[in-house]
Amino acid sequence: MELKLDLRLSQKLVMTPQLQQAIKLLQLSRLELQQVLSQNLLDNPLLEEEEEGATSEEQAPEEGEEAVDDDETNWEEKFPEPLSPEGWEDYYESDWRSGDSHGPASLDDNFPSYDQTLTRPATLVDHLLWQLQLSSEDEEEKTIGHMIIGNLDEDGYLRTSIEEIAEESQASVKKVDSVLSLIQTFDPIGVAARDLQECLLIQLRYLHQMPLGNGYHHGGPRQESLLELIIKSHLHDLQKKRYATVAKAVGRPVAEIVEAVHVIEGLEPKPGRPYSSDNNQVIVPDVFVFKDEGEWQALLNDDGMPRVRVDPYYTKILGANHGDGAATKAYMEDKLRGAQWIIRSLEQRNKTILKVVESLIKFQKTFLEKGIQYLKPLVLKQVAEDVAMHESTISRVTTNKYMYCPQGMLELKFFFNAGIQRAEPGAEDLSSITVRELIREMVGQENPGKPLKDQEIVSRLGARGIVIARRTVAKYRAELNIAPASQRKRM
Repeated sequence: MELKLDLRLSQKLVMTPQLQQAIKLLQLSRLELQQVLSQNLLDNPLLEEEEEGATSEEQAPEEGEEAVDDDETNWEEKFPEPLSPEGWEDYYESDWRSGDSHGPASLDDNFPSYDQTLTRPATLVDHLLWQLQLSSEDEEEKTIGHMIIGNLDEDGYLRTSIEEIAEESQASVKKVDSVLSLIQTFDPIGVAARDLQECLLIQLRYLHQMPLGNGYHHGGPRQESLLELIIKSHLHDLQKKRYATVAKAVGRPVAEIVEAVHVIEGLEPKPGRPYSSDNNQVIVPDVFVFKDEGEWQALLNDDGMPRVRVDPYYTKILGANHGDGAATKAYMEDKLRGAQWIIRSLEQRNKTILKVVESLIKFQKTFLEKGIQYLKPLVLKQVAEDVAMHESTISRVTTNKYMYCPQGMLELKFFFNAGIQRAEPGAEDLSSITVRELIREMVGQENPGKPLKDQEIVSRLGARGIVIARRTVAKYRAELNIAPASQRKRM
């Protein structure tokens, strides 16, 4: 074999750490970006938060005032000697803060501290444990009760068998069943049931002990046994609204079945719902879109976002030669490059978001002006070609970003949707979101006694020139949380 040198020229894209950081910043949500910036402000001494109204340049001296060279400034006046231990004690003793019990009294002392104003809603587990503590003094029962309550799901159902709890607590199945019966008397009524049928029956037994509403007393004890019979044997028929089938099976008039159904509909199928931990999340828009003098404008929302800059003091130190060691200088230069790259990446991120939003405005201008019926089909490729970027970049930009516009608060991903073919030759495709909205309107206006079936919805959409399959209608209906026609029927 012959050894030789071969010189070749080639180009390739290398994912440097700086490029990876820029891509990461691009896909971060607003809250995540705030956290990243706050962390960088802590880690990088050359990066500082710019105060409102401040500029990166030093203030010019006023007229008649001579400029003072920073290097000629008395170093001891700017940076005094470190405090002694006694000096630090004096410093901390003089640092009185509101709410400090050792500090001087102030008007703020009359108000509760921040920690005292914090609260959290009681959870289902806390509520049940509190009742268990008041209902039993037997330590074994409390131990079993803790296990039962700990195995309830967020809806209040017991998802573990009695045998498993008995084995874990080393108690008899009879003892566990007794404690379970005790917990099933707790508030909310129906909690600790093992299925929907048991949950409804528990609530029904509780109703038998209470003064009931007008509709329920009709028929007396015979009505009560009818309710239990329907819950035990005909829940499936009830779900399908097959009242005639239930009436025939139990030998009662349909009117009585309908009256019993009204009572059952008043029961709670999910006892743990009032203690659900779901909280409404506040969404802060990344971009505001509005119309100004007849033109649509996009404005980036920088409210609450830290504005960072390179600390000018450290820049001057780095530029001057104070005889620092090579290691110190290398450290400072590395931090300076990191700070500059963060700032540059932020600027590029903001420009990219605005560029993509302006492209969305161009494609969806009619929607912004007239509403959901005029939303056009759109894919990532169209916006990518319009702004001369890659589709993956558009995907990152629109992830977890929100726009506030005349049509409300919308995620940028909302504007990308598939198209539904129109029957008219040459007609533009219709947005799948628009078709969903049409289905919602049709169901909202239907006759409750004769709800629209999926095929009927297909026919009505076809009359409007929209070509769509029945299975697609069923898919969109499920996405809208609309039950099938058999379950929407009302007497």
